[in-house]
Amino acid sequence: MQKNFSSVQLVTCDEATYASAIVAILNDAIVTSTALYDYRPRPPEAMNTWFQAKRQGNFPVLGLVDDSQQLLGFGSYGTFRAWPAYKYTVEHSIYIRADQRSNGYGKTLLKALVEQAKQQNYHALIGAIDSQNQASIALHQQLGFQQVGLFPQIGFKFGHWLDVAFYQLTLNTPLQPQDG
Repeated sequence: MQKNFSSVQLVTCDEATYASAIVAILNDAIVTSTALYDYRPRPPEAMNTWFQAKRQGNFPVLGLVDDSQQLLGFGSYGTFRAWPAYKYTVEHSIYIRADQRSNGYGKTLLKALVEQAKQQNYHALIGAIDSQNQASIALHQQLGFQQVGLFPQIGFKFGHWLDVAFYQLTLNTPLQPQDG
């Protein structure tokens, strides 16, 4: 069932307003899925460091809210690898509240992140996806991401080994990339 998007708004998530909702969504993913390879829910104060890293890197935190300003899902990106030559590549993540999945919100957020990455002159977006997460894989493929790698058995959660698939979208930005 497709949800009516007229009552859903894309917002920039600030820490004061959205940290508790974001950590709740993350914690649900930690305890119920392999979308995050963490074992234990994160304490609320963990969001301080998370938001600080986003601010320092000038990385967006975008969310979708309903008419009552409840966060339905969020997405962001950050440093892919810490070496300077990777400066035009970011790794993104999208999480949708459990009761709001399959409404197209992931697609809306991923499109918004792609547009933000273009505006910030990034060249590649990388998504690391559990290889069994068919919904996320299908979403990425719909938006032109291609599988560029598979790392078998690099995670262990819920009593079994997990494979991670890497999906990449290459952008036509920046127009004049530079070393250094």
